[in-house]
Amino acid sequence: MKNTRTLGKYTLVAAMTLLSLIPFYILLYLALNKPSRTLFNGLSLLPDFNFSNFSEAWESSKMGLATLNSLIIAIGGAVLIILVASSAGYAIARYSNKFHQSVFNVLLICMMIPAIIITVPLYTLMKSIGGINTHWAMVLLMASNGIPFSVFLYTGFIKVLPREIEESAIIDGCTPFTAFWRVTFHFLRPVTAAVVILQGLAIWNNYGQAVFFLQGQDMRTIPLAVSMFFQQYGAQWNLMAAAAVIGLAPAVLAFLVFQQYFVKGITAGAVKG
Repeated sequence: MKNTRTLGKYTLVAAMTLLSLIPFYILLYLALNKPSRTLFNGLSLLPDFNFSNFSEAWESSKMGLATLNSLIIAIGGAVLIILVASSAGYAIARYSNKFHQSVFNVLLICMMIPAIIITVPLYTLMKSIGGINTHWAMVLLMASNGIPFSVFLYTGFIKVLPREIEESAIIDGCTPFTAFWRVTFHFLRPVTAAVVILQGLAIWNNYGQAVFFLQGQDMRTIPLAVSMFFQQYGAQWNLMAAAAVIGLAPAVLAFLVFQQYFVKGITAGAVKG
């Protein structure tokens, strides 16, 4: 009976994994096909391996410039989120008072507000400060979107860390500030990896706000470039799929690099020790 249940669980997991991989397989299948070939033409499950689609899509959609823009905004936003959210999470977790708790509650409320709702007032603000079509304004905007949830993660994670970690550093002559950055922050790698994956991918895939604030062709990010490419070459599914694969590759690579810390960073702060 136990072996049957185990087999059933593994079968269910395998089936769910296959279902999850089907969209990626179809995307790669289309990206590697010749323009004249339709989906599964001739019942062949193997594509034509036409790698020239990628170079053509790269040049036609100006994917190199879009990738650079996405990297600048994603890296800048993620770094700013980590610096601010980890510091705020440390202050809230270690120096609990009414003010810090009020700030934490406000951040929790901010998590419930969809970013797209405040797009119109944000556009007015961005225009007044000259932030339209600029990297710095988009970095600040993406960071402000991700800070509330990141503070929530850091606060929960730091609460389960023993205070002796920084207390011993303070005894050795460090200030609370230097003790946090030199000692405690070293133990925050799992939650930092989770923040990088969650917020980095959210910034990388952001379309709803980027389409309003990055209107110039030289400022387009990956989602905007793929969207514009689809509007121009929508009938050429092989090129459109190749452009989508190029935009997806950096996100998949980032997840593979940080995945070992991802689950630990998400779940470690859920249970207090």
